[in-house]
Amino acid sequence: MKKLLDVWRSLNLPNQLTLVRVALVPVYLVLLWAFADDRELCVLPLLVFAAASLTDMLDGKIARKYNLITNFGKFMDPIADKLLTHTAFIMLTAMGRLNVVACIIFIAREFVVSGLRLCAVEQGHVVAAGMSGKIKTVLQMLLVMLLTVTGRGRMPELLTLAAAVMTLYSMGEYVWQNRSVLGGAR
Repeated sequence: MKKLLDVWRSLNLPNQLTLVRVALVPVYLVLLWAFADDRELCVLPLLVFAAASLTDMLDGKIARKYNLITNFGKFMDPIADKLLTHTAFIMLTAMGRLNVVACIIFIAREFVVSGLRLCAVEQGHVVAAGMSGKIKTVLQMLLVMLLTVTGRGRMPELLTLAAAVMTLYSMGEYVWQNRSVLGGAR
């Protein structure tokens, strides 16, 4: 236990927030599973997901503001993001709250963009996050929060559509803006 605490203390605040986000994923899952049909207690998984989403925003802002960017953070932050959102997408789809086509779009986009980033790195380029990707993330996180407490109605349908359209747009934009990376990949 002491070694674990020593490792924790050796991490900077942004990296600690990233690991908190990872740790909140199973908490969200268990609470969603346990309280999905309870009108009052479904707020618990909502609060956990909202807190985890907040760590996503905070870790990057703190790292950039105080120049605390590390290789660990560059590696773990996107993994933590994907674990949080994709776990929620899959669980909400299994529960019948998220349309399966939307779930596939959300997950496929990440494979495409991650692959593009790998090709870029091999060629010495960096594919930075664009505004459409940030908007996509906000819409997806709002959608997960809404679907955590309700799965039916006009609002979840409209937000699912908006998130899916922005996800496809963001993917298309990344591919188009970085098409030279794909042409140069061997």
